[in-house]
Formats: sequence, structure tokens, C-alpha cells
Amino acid sequence: MAQHERLVVIGAGPAGYTAALYASRASLSPLVFEGLQPGGQLTITTDVDNYPGFPAGILGPELMEKMRRQAERFGTRFVLGEITRVDLSRRPFQLWQDDQLFTADAVIVATGASAKWLGIASEQAYRGKGVSACATCDGFFFRGVELAVVGGGDTAVEEATFLTKFATKVTIVHRRGELRASKIMQDRARANPKIEYAWNSVVDEVLGDGKTVTGLKLRSTTDGATRVLPVSGLFMGIGHEPNTAVFKGQLEMNEVGYLKTRAPSSATSVKGVFAAGDVADPSYRQAVSAAGSGCVAAIDAERFLGEHATENWD
Repeated sequence: MAQHERLVVIGAGPAGYTAALYASRASLSPLVFEGLQPGGQLTITTDVDNYPGFPAGILGPELMEKMRRQAERFGTRFVLGEITRVDLSRRPFQLWQDDQLFTADAVIVATGASAKWLGIASEQAYRGKGVSACATCDGFFFRGVELAVVGGGDTAVEEATFLTKFATKVTIVHRRGELRASKIMQDRARANPKIEYAWNSVVDEVLGDGKTVTGLKLRSTTDGATRVLPVSGLFMGIGHEPNTAVFKGQLEMNEVGYLKTRAPSSATSVKGVFAAGDVADPSYRQAVSAAGSGCVAAIDAERFLGEHATENWD
């Protein structure tokens, strides 16, 4: 038998928790599906120094736990696990967690976006110890050292350019002999004296002393030769992937998979379904902007539920 809810929030990063906080304070008693990584990407982030209200900084997992407890204080309920299937073509909406069916009058999608990684063991070992997927978040900690960014598109160039504010040199490691970035981004990189290039190269291994990154083992894509590039940090510039697979064919997305919203609202292409956070934000992907959009989505959902009787939503 299906469990019915007025409002379901799918995802539990800054957007999901903030949406739940606002919705619970509006007496909607939201049910939050936290996914397999409650707290989202901030749970694998160490020091967070750019979230307002914490002048001494705060650990990512601690910030997420505080957000969760705050939402819970006002009546938010949580389910550990993912929504594995949805049917947004009927009302109430149908959502499945494996074989368990839930129905909802309104849904907020806050499933986030995942950084693309190289997929090598040493990269995993040095995450948070010199390997990062967010220059805006972590660049400040790399003052006066040499860094590398892997990638060749706009994301890589943008990350590299930002990092030159702190680093003495930034090397863009790219598997091809020329960038794929837009002309304006390439021109910007060429004009920056701190940016250098490791062309036709891939990262075979992240080197370190167990505590921090000391270099990269690069392999040539042309002749297979290897060399060591001494750096103190490696940043991913190969993009992000929005976690929207379960909504494909049901919600309107851009060509990459980010959900489209009816700005300035959080409304998606399906009435009664709203999107918040990185899942609908290919540009900024910051904790504070995600939290702000969670607030917007909750207010939009509250207004929607107040204006539409469930038997006459059209």
C-alpha cells in the first residue's frame, strides 16, 4: 500500500535540507529522501570557510549535520536511501524506493550534481589532501604553491584562471594538443602568465607523502612516455554530472541533464514539481546558492499546495 505525503523532498544537501526546514516551518511535514550520501558533496569536504555565519569556518559534515538537525527540529522526517523510479505523469505523483511506493502532492528535486573524477585509486586516497573538484571552495588553501588542473574545456580553464589568484603556477593537463574551451576562455588563459600546459598528457597517478599531494605521474597520449610534474594540488576540471537519470523523459532538461526551471521560480516543466540546488544550477554550484534555492523551492511548493486542491491541479 502506498504511503501518501503532501510534500516529498528528494535529496539532502544544502538545498534539500533548507527546503525541508522552510517546508516544515510551514507545517507541511516534508518527507526527505536523503539518498546514499546524506548531506551531499559537503560531507566529503573538509574546511568550509565561505558559508556565511561561521567566521572561523566549519567542517562540511558538521555543517550538514547542523542543517539536518535544524530541519528535524520543526518536524521534517527522513528516509535513508534513493528514489529509484518516478511517475510524474499522474496525480498524486508516484515515487518508488525500490519496491516501496510513495505518493506525493508536490515534490522538490534536490538531488545535486556529482563532480567527474579520473577514477584512479591515488586520486581517491588524496581527496581532501590536495585533490579537489572545486577551485572556488578550496583554492584559498593553496597560496604560493604550484597546482594542476585536469581537463581542456571551459570548466578547466575557468578553474585554472581562478586558481592563479593564489598559486604561483597552474598547469592545465589535457589529453589532447589543444583546448576544447571556447575562444574567449582560451584567449583568457593565453593572456595569463601563470598558466602553463601539459599537452597530450593524462594523470596516471597522484603522488604524495600520505598527508598531501607532492606531484603527478603523467603519461603521454602520443608515445606513452611518463614524467613527474611536481605540484601541491590537483583540481578536477572535467565537469559535473547532474543526478537526474531517474527523471529523464519526465522533466525538461538541458543538453547536459540539468533540470530547467521557470526562473525566477523553482518550477519545473511539471506543475507541482520544483527543483533546487546543483541539480538545476550548472553555473555556480555553491553551498550558499544551493541553500538559497532550497528556500525558494519550499516557498514555491507551499504556495502551490495552498492554491491547488489535489483533485483539481490543472
